[in-house]
Amino acid sequence: MPDWGWFVIVIYGLGMTFIFAYSLVQLSLLLNYRKRRTAAAAEKEWEGEWPSVLVQLPVFNERYVVERLIEAACRLDYPKEKLSIQLLDDSTDESFEIAAALIAKKRAEGVQIEHVIRPIREGFKAGALGYGLDSTDANFVAIFDADFIPNRGFLKKAIPQFRNEEVGMVQSRWGHLNRDYSLLTKVQAFALDAHFTVEQSGRNLGNHFINFNGTAGVWRRSCIEDAGGWSADTLTEDLDLSYRAQLKGWKFKFIENLVSPAELPAEMNALKNQQYRWNKGAAECAKKHIGSIFRSKSISIGTKIHAFFHLLNSSIFIWIVICAIASLPLILLKNQVVGYELMFASGGILLFSFFVLAFFYYTSFVSLSTAPKKKFIWLYPAFLSLSMGMSLHNARAVLLGYFGKRTPFIRTPKWNLVGESGSFRQKKYVDRKVPLISWVEGLLGLYFLAALMVGIRLGEWGFIPLHAMLVFGFFAVFHYSVKHARS
Repeated sequence: MPDWGWFVIVIYGLGMTFIFAYSLVQLSLLLNYRKRRTAAAAEKEWEGEWPSVLVQLPVFNERYVVERLIEAACRLDYPKEKLSIQLLDDSTDESFEIAAALIAKKRAEGVQIEHVIRPIREGFKAGALGYGLDSTDANFVAIFDADFIPNRGFLKKAIPQFRNEEVGMVQSRWGHLNRDYSLLTKVQAFALDAHFTVEQSGRNLGNHFINFNGTAGVWRRSCIEDAGGWSADTLTEDLDLSYRAQLKGWKFKFIENLVSPAELPAEMNALKNQQYRWNKGAAECAKKHIGSIFRSKSISIGTKIHAFFHLLNSSIFIWIVICAIASLPLILLKNQVVGYELMFASGGILLFSFFVLAFFYYTSFVSLSTAPKKKFIWLYPAFLSLSMGMSLHNARAVLLGYFGKRTPFIRTPKWNLVGESGSFRQKKYVDRKVPLISWVEGLLGLYFLAALMVGIRLGEWGFIPLHAMLVFGFFAVFHYSVKHARS
């Protein structure tokens, strides 16, 4: 065995070990979810006088959806004297005037809505939320991003969950306004559905930490304050505050049958910005909180393990890139040395992870989707392929998070796309630049095409499905990145 061979095997083995452990944790969440009891948790009623609620709408340059958001917030069914709305507007374009005109109209109709403009835009979304909270004494705070359209009955279903004084946050499930717009939106909906059913419910039912997803949830004000308030020292202020609050002993609730419709990013570079923020922020939160979690004496071992993989789940993209690149030299090595058949056969652990995750996503798919079950046969591989294709981009974000590289909060633009209609191609906010990493993704597509051909020639059929998905995934991400930027 050459020295470089051992290096490849060790690196590949470490990656397979992490992916295997990750799949075991997902299996645990799946078992929790399947043992759940059907209960109308979101149908409880509030007893006595309704508490005061502040609805915060943080926006930045959202000319296509800001009116839709304001209209939906003003339609919320809640006692008028107990409800106030803040549009936390950091806009620098004409969306500011559009919002101001509609807010003036709503105020004339008797709606308690305020157009909040900060003197200094610092701290991004976290700074805006904290600034708005300082000017109110509301007991509860509901938050909706610009891509959401809260249902009229949202608050009267969410607020009764706070009858238990230990509950600090209630999170609803995201719906999808444009699920069938394109392959990109179909795959995103497929992935998010699994997160908002099996993952969030599985953690909640297992009494493990869950997270506020940044929007479509309600906070108890005293919980925010007890946890130290909003902080902009990570790109995922929602995940950060969630862990600080739960480390303080607050309980969170996820309500699966309370749905908040939202628009999915339909343009590749917008999706990349969103994924960059989520993955880099998760890595920053892992650095910030893992030590506190394992030092805590009030958290069970099971919850510590789940929190560890929850905070580190974005690291899987690093291992996907490493294992994918290492797969070609591994094929060549396998055909050069003898006597290590058992060791090479252990790579079959990937099949276990593949089928566990298939069961994980299938459970969510059949639970929420009205599509024929056979659609899962192509949707699951498409999801895996595009996830692999995004792995280089996401791995870079994770590494920057671990190394402490500070980067700005770049919001995800929205274009008011509903169903299969509408277009973003001639609208503002489309990123017209093709970043260097997109060209590297194209080169990796060629690399994995070569690996696919080598595997076929050498008869390494076990690697064929992996390399086929890698080829599709990297070429698809490269194609969409260039096409959407130049549209």
